Amino acid sequence: MASNLLRLSRPRTIACIGRNYADHIAELGNTRPTEPFYFLKPATTILQPKAGPILAPKNSNLHYEVELAAVIGSTVEELPNSKEALKAVKGWAVGIDMTARNFQEAAKKKGLPWSLCKGFKTFLPVSHFIPASKIPNPHDVELYLKVNGELKQCDKTSLMLFDIPRLLQHVTSVMPLEEDDLLLTGTPKGVGPVVDGDLIEAGIRVNGIELEEGRIEVRVQERETGYNSGAKL
Repeated sequence: MASNLLRLSRPRTIACIGRNYADHIAELGNTRPTEPFYFLKPATTILQPKAGPILAPKNSNLHYEVELAAVIGSTVEELPNSKEALKAVKGWAVGIDMTARNFQEAAKKKGLPWSLCKGFKTFLPVSHFIPASKIPNPHDVELYLKVNGELKQCDKTSLMLFDIPRLLQHVTSVMPLEEDDLLLTGTPKGVGPVVDGDLIEAGIRVNGIELEEGRIEVRVQERETGYNSGAKL
């Protein structure tokens, strides 16, 4: 691996767009949104390349969700819904939004927030930083994810229901985003479970060519300490 690969700087905010691919909405039986919606992940969920395994909480049904992440270049708020909004993005990364799906379903049934199911440490493996120049059109790239060598997710970002300028406009109409903050743009179909010992690989292709900066390779390991879902919500 090239020595000039750059790690992401630590963000203050990680905004994650939900339900932005129609087939993913269908596979989970969710309702299609009429406007973008997002949730937040703590910065402590970030797992940098080669920094160790994803730690799976005991009794969790752990799912992967590969996503294109926008890296914000400076403080921005109330961006317009236009191509000009992309000037706020200084680069990109691949991220895997790990979700404790059984915790999420329990929270949804009781109308509780998603902090628990999305917020465990190591629940956001990320690639190295991808300069904006490497992805001239973020709406025409291919994301993929494999588990133990088997392809699970592979789709173009052109399938997004809301494009990235609209996502940026929506989030910054609520709150500013600052330099190095991340905006995860949603996951395509094919999400599913992983267990202790599984190897996850993910990446991004531009015009059919994989970007070295965008590769993720990480194992799953059951967590020995910390929260145990044996206690019901």
